[in-house]
Amino acid sequence: MTGIRRADRETFIPGCTALDVTLDTGVTLRVATGGDGPPLLLLHGHPQTHATWREVAPELARHYTVIAPDLRGYGDSGKPASDAEHAPYSKRAMAAEQVELMRLLGHTEFPVAGHDRGARVAHRMALDHEDAVRRLAVLDIAPTATMCRRTDRVFATRYFWWFFLIQPAPLPETMIAGATEEYLRSHLRGQSGTEGVPAPELVEEYLRCYRDPATVHAVCEDYRAAAGIDLEHDETDRRSGKLLRRPLLALWGEHGTVGRLYDVLDTWREVSAAEVTGSSLPCGHLVQEERPGDLTERLLAFLTVR
Repeated sequence: MTGIRRADRETFIPGCTALDVTLDTGVTLRVATGGDGPPLLLLHGHPQTHATWREVAPELARHYTVIAPDLRGYGDSGKPASDAEHAPYSKRAMAAEQVELMRLLGHTEFPVAGHDRGARVAHRMALDHEDAVRRLAVLDIAPTATMCRRTDRVFATRYFWWFFLIQPAPLPETMIAGATEEYLRSHLRGQSGTEGVPAPELVEEYLRCYRDPATVHAVCEDYRAAAGIDLEHDETDRRSGKLLRRPLLALWGEHGTVGRLYDVLDTWREVSAAEVTGSSLPCGHLVQEERPGDLTERLLAFLTVR
């Protein structure tokens, strides 16, 4: 049974209310929401939660009703059982879930901005639910299929977790359980190109969630899906000629792996029939935490174009 109730834990985002929203699937998503105006969906990446939008969301909420959930499997959202194909953690399943979440909150059309894994969910959402997604902003990613197809030693070294987390359960889960804090802190240091980011209190929040073995297993399932069923869905789209048809903004950190290895705008033009714009920002992977003011400015300019 669907339902919306006030969460028992406050959100890290000032001015936002934390809700627990139960979907038709029975999965409950933790959601931070606030502001007034048209809806805007914000999707976080790995290993973050909705708290990653702490500095961006309040500014966006001056103009929009911001909805920032924890993705399925992450943070305080539900962590449903998976299957042999990892389909419950496919970007198709996660995207459909976000569309249902927005519908339950009263929004049938909306723009979406996603970072990292959240951007991959947003990409699939714009393909599968074109009528729902009005505009799409992706932060510090190239398309999944492109990155897999162009994998080389440099990419595999810098993004080793893409290949570690997809190993059969319970190997990566067990190894992370033996050194959870060391693993996560190292991962976050590698993502950031700015001293002091993530802020210590955010690191502790991400650690709180990552210490739950169910979260780590769900994260692995997310990556296992990305290396299997997600690529199958992408290949089906490629063969059929299906392309993105909504305006897309791509932003990335000039000091991050994606910006150094790819012509980011060209990678998105390969999969889009609509306008693709964007540029780098002077930071690493954590655009929303390292350059929140610049990101907010760029998002507002993109979202207000008529």
